[in-house]
Amino acid sequence: MSNLKTTFGRSGRNLAFFFVHVARIAHLTGQSLVWTFIAPFRGKKLRWGSTFVQMVRIGVESVPIVSVISFCVGLIIAMQAAYQLEQFGATIYVADLVSVTLCRELGPLITAIIVTGRSGSAIAAEIGTMKVSEEIDALETMALNPIGFLVVPRLLAMMVVVPCLTVLSDFVGIAGGFVLAITNLKLAFVAYFNQTADALAAKDFITGLIKSFFFAIIIAQVGAYQGFNVRGGAEGVGKSTTTSVVVSIFLVIFADLLFTMLFFSTL
Repeated sequence: MSNLKTTFGRSGRNLAFFFVHVARIAHLTGQSLVWTFIAPFRGKKLRWGSTFVQMVRIGVESVPIVSVISFCVGLIIAMQAAYQLEQFGATIYVADLVSVTLCRELGPLITAIIVTGRSGSAIAAEIGTMKVSEEIDALETMALNPIGFLVVPRLLAMMVVVPCLTVLSDFVGIAGGFVLAITNLKLAFVAYFNQTADALAAKDFITGLIKSFFFAIIIAQVGAYQGFNVRGGAEGVGKSTTTSVVVSIFLVIFADLLFTMLFFSTL
């Protein structure tokens, strides 16, 4: 009986903590959006210099790894598709599968996961270190809002560069499919190009960009939230950084599921 009480008690506490975290991150997101889109009209200046620095760190420095991984993923999808479609003499439809899959799903998702591991963790570590070293308390003492000072530049940078990286991922991944089709499948460049153009619709491309925009918000907010909630010194910073990556990837995949159901439920 006591074990049953302990189990239910632990489950109740975990559920309560879950809703507390949800409420806190929702409040942080609301405050971040207010400081990003409303506060500037009330005389609060955005830190554009810091925002451009974050754009370089999050976006420009991620270009090589996003390009390499997306190219490899495009090759892999093309190889797997060709293996099945060759049995029906329909290898030309490799172009459809590669382009649509990348633009709808894998382009935004791969980009978000890479940015989460590379930059989302960095946001959590940077803010967490400032929390541990009491730099955030110093900002508040100087009448500087930590959300406006720390979160908003990173959020703005994420919302700009993640969709841009997604576009890059789409095109590089499709290029990987092109390379395999032309070299191994012996398909004509013009035929593959025309098949890709016919397969893609504006809806495929736009939905991928919409997904990436919301993925960017998720990554930035989870990283900031974990940074602000660091406890216990350097060990706490490490735990919060790991938690931010795990939670961000889970929420990104869950959001991808919801958007896919929303956009393509009629297909």
